[in-house]
Amino acid sequence: MTPHGFLRHTASRTFLDRREAGRALAEQLMSYRDRDDVLIFGLARGGVPVAWEVAAALHAPLDVFLVRKLGVPNWTELAMGALASGGVVVMNDDVVSSLRITDEQVRGVIESEAAELARRESAYRGGRPAADPAGKVVLLVDDGIATGASMLAAVRAVRAGRPGSTPEKIIVAVPVGPASTCRELAQEADEVVCVSMPPGFEAVGQVYADFHQVSDDEVRQALATPTG
Repeated sequence: MTPHGFLRHTASRTFLDRREAGRALAEQLMSYRDRDDVLIFGLARGGVPVAWEVAAALHAPLDVFLVRKLGVPNWTELAMGALASGGVVVMNDDVVSSLRITDEQVRGVIESEAAELARRESAYRGGRPAADPAGKVVLLVDDGIATGASMLAAVRAVRAGRPGSTPEKIIVAVPVGPASTCRELAQEADEVVCVSMPPGFEAVGQVYADFHQVSDDEVRQALATPTG
């Protein structure tokens, strides 16, 4: 099946840190510079520093978008799905069925992650409402994608939204990811821009010299720093 979105990428490369990756990503997005209909959403937490660089280069507003991985019980590093702002849940049915995870276990993980998502919404925005994507070209930016579950949840959440808040276009923009996942995301996003697709992809962190865990303070500081 031909991807719905236009898939764009450059040769495999590495980055010093998320800031450098964001600047490299911005170079692929300059056609959206100085447009008043562009909105940048950085996926918290690691995507926010990347998104700040993109927003600064494009002279576009920046906001944070919350997605929480739904980890397998007793094996939380493995994702069985993701939960996004607005309550959108995306599940990996193959993982759930193969590991025989019960509905009760799934509900428990969702409830726990929903509480953490709400805490972060409050911590990052301090009561400020989320930016309205209505009629906007929305760029969903993360520091990279692996399974794509979190980004898929974000795409679906932004597209579903609340009545009257439908975006004009949704673009997935990341510094790195496997080609297979990018192709899958291109079935739902209008465009996928990925700077690097390493043929031997193992993890997002493999292309970063500095891949420290981004803190809540770093997210708040980025959001408080003007991009214009």
